[in-house]
Amino acid sequence: MRSALQTPVTPQVSRKPKARASAASSSPIKDLMQGSCFLFLETTRLAVSTILIVLGLPLFVFLFLVGWDLGLLFTQLGNLAVHYHSAEPGQRLLFSSDLKTTFIAATGALLLVRMPRFFRTLAEAFPDRSDGAPGK
Repeated sequence: MRSALQTPVTPQVSRKPKARASAASSSPIKDLMQGSCFLFLETTRLAVSTILIVLGLPLFVFLFLVGWDLGLLFTQLGNLAVHYHSAEPGQRLLFSSDLKTTFIAATGALLLVRMPRFFRTLAEAFPDRSDGAPGK
């Protein structure tokens, strides 16, 4: 009778997750794809944000110079457009080439300033594995 009144013994289940063989070792192809995607995204982020900064900085400066008045800014842009249209072709070409050169120089200078942080980010994301030890 005594055994019928006892509560049944339930087996103890371990709550520790079992290590899966596939999760412990990732494939080299997966690592290569993840690294390539990360590198592509970081490089794209650097390039796009640099170009947006270079394009937005003159707008900020011109808005500051006209006292944040958009009407006055567009009046000055219209004046510039009239002068550009009435200029001789040689002067137009010179103005366009100066604008392109300034844009490329400003973009290059800003990239040079931002490169150390970009390389630090990459160095943190891809630690040196020259000792042959697996990552993580």
